[in-house]
Amino acid sequence: YMNNGFKVSTTLDSYGEENKTNGLIYSGVYNSIGGINKLNEFNTSESITKDINPSYGPIRVLKSRDTNLVTFCEDKVLQIFANKDSLFNADGSSNLISSNKVLGNTKAFSGDYGIGNSPESLAVDGYRMYFVDKHRNKVLRLSQDGLTIISDIGMKRFFRENLQNCKSIVGSFDDVKGDYNVTISYENYSLNNDTTVTFNERNKGWTSFKSFIPDNGISINSDYLTGYEGCVYLHHVVRDTNLNDAGETIGPKS
Repeated sequence: YMNNGFKVSTTLDSYGEENKTNGLIYSGVYNSIGGINKLNEFNTSESITKDINPSYGPIRVLKSRDTNLVTFCEDKVLQIFANKDSLFNADGSSNLISSNKVLGNTKAFSGDYGIGNSPESLAVDGYRMYFVDKHRNKVLRLSQDGLTIISDIGMKRFFRENLQNCKSIVGSFDDVKGDYNVTISYENYSLNNDTTVTFNERNKGWTSFKSFIPDNGISINSDYLTGYEGCVYLHHVVRDTNLNDAGETIGPKS
């Protein structure tokens, strides 16, 4: 027990609210098997923060891949090692070593590209990640070979003209067809029309324009679903030719 003889907490002169746009802070561990839950524990006596170079801009999206943390900043894409660190050699090469650090060293992917202010453009297909850098009018793919500018495959001029003044960019991946769908929306409909354009990995190019303009989209259990104005739509439905528009069975005429 504690009595009035001890002061268990004190104030700090530097105490105040701080908005850290380019840093990470993590809590204690959570282990459901051992019954350990320290998600509400932030012990400042330990190293529980990870700061990113502020020149890369604010962090917009965090995504795990291969036990590492892919960090999409406004102007850069990074990889933060989890539970391991990098040991650098004299020639500049590095080797991964085991570490008790929650977040280890940061490694930047080649290319001065980020996700801009459009985190909703990110769509994931296995180890591939697709996103849009509106600041540079580029659509990119992050894969095992690094960053690739896929907007330059026959659509460079289109994205340069259409990404400059758009209001929002929504990305979604269709598992059924293997399509990355990019929906570009505008404030002023009289100057530009909202559009959805599709990139297909199998064809290595932009294959078509779509007629639907979703607010968001996701693939679940081999189904592709999109949302628009509060309604959910299921795509690639096989229509029963024996039913009419009212759902009634159509039989042979006598």
